[in-house]
Amino acid sequence: MSHFNSRARGEQTTLYGACAATAAMVHAQVKFDLTFFKRFLKLCRWMFPSLCSKAAVMTLFLLLLSLLEQVVIYNIGLIASKYFKVLGTKDRQGFTTHTIISVVLIIAEAFLKSCITYVASMLHITWRQSLCTRLHHTYFCNILYYHVNVVDNTVDNPDQRMTQDVDKMTDTFSKVFVPIIISPFKIGYYMYQASIATGYIGPVSVLCFFMVFSLINKFLMTPVVHYVYKQERREGDFRFKHMQIRTYAESAAFYRAGQVEEVKTNQKLDQLIGTQRRLIHWNFALNFSINTADYLGSILSYIALAFPIFLGRYDNLAPADLSALISKNAFVCIYLINCFTTLIDQAKDVTDVAGCAHRIGQLTEVMGRIKADQEDTYDFASGTYSRHLWPDDSGSYQEMHATEPAFHMDGVTYGPPKSSTVLCRDLSVQLQTGVNVLVTGDSGCGKTSLLRVISGLWRPSKGRVNKLVAQGPSGVLYLPQKPYLTNGSLRDQILFPCTEAEVVPDDDKMHEYLSLVGLDQLLERLGGLDVDLDWNWYDELSPGEMQRLSFVRLFFHKPRFAMLDEATSQVSQEMESLLYNTCTGMHITLLSVGHRDSIRQFHHMMLHFDGTGSWTLTPTHSGDHGDSGSGGGDGGVVSEGAGLDSQHVQLSGVQASHSES
Repeated sequence: MSHFNSRARGEQTTLYGACAATAAMVHAQVKFDLTFFKRFLKLCRWMFPSLCSKAAVMTLFLLLLSLLEQVVIYNIGLIASKYFKVLGTKDRQGFTTHTIISVVLIIAEAFLKSCITYVASMLHITWRQSLCTRLHHTYFCNILYYHVNVVDNTVDNPDQRMTQDVDKMTDTFSKVFVPIIISPFKIGYYMYQASIATGYIGPVSVLCFFMVFSLINKFLMTPVVHYVYKQERREGDFRFKHMQIRTYAESAAFYRAGQVEEVKTNQKLDQLIGTQRRLIHWNFALNFSINTADYLGSILSYIALAFPIFLGRYDNLAPADLSALISKNAFVCIYLINCFTTLIDQAKDVTDVAGCAHRIGQLTEVMGRIKADQEDTYDFASGTYSRHLWPDDSGSYQEMHATEPAFHMDGVTYGPPKSSTVLCRDLSVQLQTGVNVLVTGDSGCGKTSLLRVISGLWRPSKGRVNKLVAQGPSGVLYLPQKPYLTNGSLRDQILFPCTEAEVVPDDDKMHEYLSLVGLDQLLERLGGLDVDLDWNWYDELSPGEMQRLSFVRLFFHKPRFAMLDEATSQVSQEMESLLYNTCTGMHITLLSVGHRDSIRQFHHMMLHFDGTGSWTLTPTHSGDHGDSGSGGGDGGVVSEGAGLDSQHVQLSGVQASHSES
């Protein structure tokens, strides 16, 4: 026994250490650093799956539009200098021609700018769809979403990361992507033009100006990125608190919990406002630096132009020509400075991209780690795994036979993940066709946990669970303690977890089972099976109605085996008898978790947990079965009945083995 405890502690320490390391990584201060670029490049591979993808083609088109816009902007920038010349020489014909050309250029610029905004918006939603689809593909693979939300808990608000954070990142990036990409081309061209106009003084002064403010902004961006990340987390916590009140409004109302929940909700609000206040402080410093660069740049161009003028380079020009030349060169220098200040202006938007990219990247890393724990051959970067609707432990379907047991547990010891608590030791049992088993015990002794281990939600600390029948509508169907109702019509609820394309439609059966469980009024209330109402089923149905609807789902699919976790706790005993008798009539073998004595009559065997890790397996009716088995714990073996074999027991198809500690 001491050997098992030491091994369990060792496994627990290793598991907890890995999760603690991941949690420390997730909650560490995020920065505008190499980690950001690594995470962002991984996301870019998802945003641009191939060179011929829709996003790649749209991005190329957006770049071409932006380059064409720069040609138009350059010609618009020369409008003023040409007006100086035609007005200075009183050239009427030239004035008319130049005015027409100017109007055409302005209309062209307006059209190009609108096209760029349109394509950027389309690119935003294309990127969002690609990222969300890829994240969903991983998140909903098998039961990864369960581990992320319930078992692992190293990332906060995964729902917000896949919705709001992805939207914010892709929207902001679609706006800053093109200006950043084309800036080198713009800067190179206008530096050449500025060197012609002012000599080396213009380009060098502008470059030094840019480098100074870039260093200042880099220093200010790191804390801004951190607080953007933290703000998104606080926003998620605040939103979740309101969602909790909305979801459990009735329960809270029975407790008259308004004052308590107001205090707790305001605490979440205060944490959010405190983070936003610190973000605003750092944004003030960043905005001050950006605005200073913008306005200093406007006079830097004239300072650069002053040198060739005062040195007499243009003394031979007429006043009109000199005015035109000064206007043209001023535009070139100002636009060169604008190219640099545009990059500086992007600093705030880039911090938003970085903060959201860190959050999304952390989610992908955590999901990758969990997936790698489940499948050693999984490669998260390439996503090389295949999704199966009803997978067993190996990820493939197993052939089912009419007399095959649902599962076989061999020496299984289990407890909550990331905990040293042991709920059950050395459990060996199998569920045979036609033999219903009732699982009993006090609250918290491991009854529901047994179903989690059988279904694969939890891994056993010791032993093995062999699933011999596929989990799904035709094999083993689970009715959890909290009925799960998806969005959609009543038909969708009954067919779940299948879709309409995966089953043979049979409206008569649906109506029959709804009538059987007393949900005729629900059908009338909805107006039919296919009426898709935009409502929350949990708000519209009582707990008893939800449980009865779950049984309609069970009867429609008619699986060979069903796992019921307190599935009739909210219905009357008469309805409970009807539901269990219907299962018997349909030859559905049951493994039930329950506290009511009234359901014992529908089961052949009772598996009882005593809360200390020990268990006993006995017939529910005296004399029905001659053998019984027990195991686990430090108190030795408890046996009831006659004919007990100390190594192996066969009870009308329910097999139990025992081992002494």
